[in-house]
Amino acid sequence: MENLIYQHFSDINLNDPFFDGLKADYSEFSDWFTKKANAQDSAYVLYNINRCIEGFMYLKFEKEEVQDVSPALPYGLHLKIGTFKFESVGTRRGERFIKKMFDLAFENHADNIYVTVFSKHDYLMNLFQRYGFVIHGSKNTPNGIENVLTKDMYSTKTDMLENYPMVSSNSRKYLLSIYPTYHTRMLPDSILNNETHDIIQDVSHTNSIHKIYLCAAYGVQGLKRGDSLIIYRTSDRPGQARHRSVITSLCVVEEVRSINEFASLTDFLKYTSAYSVFTKDELVYFYNSKKYPNIIKFTYNAALKKRVTRGQLIDEGCILDERINLLEVNHSNYLKMLQLGNVNERFIID
Repeated sequence: MENLIYQHFSDINLNDPFFDGLKADYSEFSDWFTKKANAQDSAYVLYNINRCIEGFMYLKFEKEEVQDVSPALPYGLHLKIGTFKFESVGTRRGERFIKKMFDLAFENHADNIYVTVFSKHDYLMNLFQRYGFVIHGSKNTPNGIENVLTKDMYSTKTDMLENYPMVSSNSRKYLLSIYPTYHTRMLPDSILNNETHDIIQDVSHTNSIHKIYLCAAYGVQGLKRGDSLIIYRTSDRPGQARHRSVITSLCVVEEVRSINEFASLTDFLKYTSAYSVFTKDELVYFYNSKKYPNIIKFTYNAALKKRVTRGQLIDEGCILDERINLLEVNHSNYLKMLQLGNVNERFIID
């Protein structure tokens, strides 16, 4: 069972020790929680293998002028992060929650996202700011002064991470093939209908917005930061690629490195292990054998709502009937692929 679930407050254990810190920071937390339970509201909850809570996020849409912060937020559709806390334990859980909130904001055409955070929670401040949140102002509460951070869902910034999850239309575009063995472990929101949620684990390469993939595809060393990638999941059955190879995800290249750049195995493992789907033993083997010399680091920006098969791509003229490892595609075919995949057009910016 997937451990990050959307659950009614009434089904969440308020007495779990996880909530002790929130109760200490917010004197009204228990009363607020009970009101949400009575209203049948829900939140994202992360459970560990022992069913203890290790992450919690409550999101709420507000279509109004937000006047309890200074300066006020103008009238619009705001996605408020009402409560957000997680135990990091080194697995990039915060990034997985960040991606969930962005997905929801896009799905509902929110104008912005905002959150209030005490300065002492610097890890949260840094996490939000990394992905384009800025300090808008402050909020005075009985519990103290909180920072108000906002993310404008329409503004464009120069840095690709601050723009996340939006993708520049001015970039070069490619199809990148990934074997089924690694695909869903690395891109959990792009799970196929015939796959089981049991394979999605609470580990860094699953939670993270950032991914590292090793391959031997020709041309990978020519990729540049900001290039767009449409992930092409290869067939899991020989001879059935037309119906079982599909495009699933929209990603953006952060950087490309060669396995030969690393002076030692230790340096290589330090760079790859946290964001890679490969086990340590596999990485050691790859380093020693140089079997997969190209290392791609990329961001996971969006899952295609509709899986588009290889056959559809050929019939629509997006690709030729050829083997795909890394294939550059033109702008019009790129947009057609995203349209076929029912990707929200707001993900693409000039």
